[in-house]
Amino acid sequence: MNIKLDSVFFLVFFILIGIVVTIITIWIIITEKRLKRFFLGKKAKDLEDTILGLEKNITELNKTKEFMQKDIVLINEKLRKSIRGLETIRFNPFPDQGSNQSFAIGMLNEDGDGVVISSLYSRERMSVFAKSIKNNKSEYELSAEEKEALKKAEVVSR
Repeated sequence: MNIKLDSVFFLVFFILIGIVVTIITIWIIITEKRLKRFFLGKKAKDLEDTILGLEKNITELNKTKEFMQKDIVLINEKLRKSIRGLETIRFNPFPDQGSNQSFAIGMLNEDGDGVVISSLYSRERMSVFAKSIKNNKSEYELSAEEKEALKKAEVVSR
């Protein structure tokens, strides 16, 4: 009886080995087909050239990205100093004459620096004034209209 068990054991063992070998063979055939499709019409040298070309393109893209980031920082610095708020107020300083021919223009950057330009119009003459602004303040006395123009320009520049 011992011989029959050994024979059955060997038979089952060889059948299992045969199944495993068959599965591995099928897997190898499928993998080979995939590789043939991947390399279809190309040589390994062409694939290597393609990979090297992609690596070169990535290097160039990284250099361009760094250059553009530096440019963006520079542009933001310049933009911060440019006029961001601009407001014009028209008014009549002399109620007995004319209409709203006088004006005040407030111009400010993000830091609150800029200028206010105002004009007073009367029948005899027209006067133009310019007052510098630092941190939203002027060293000269501002009229109500100039203050209003600066206040509106300050809201716009934020």
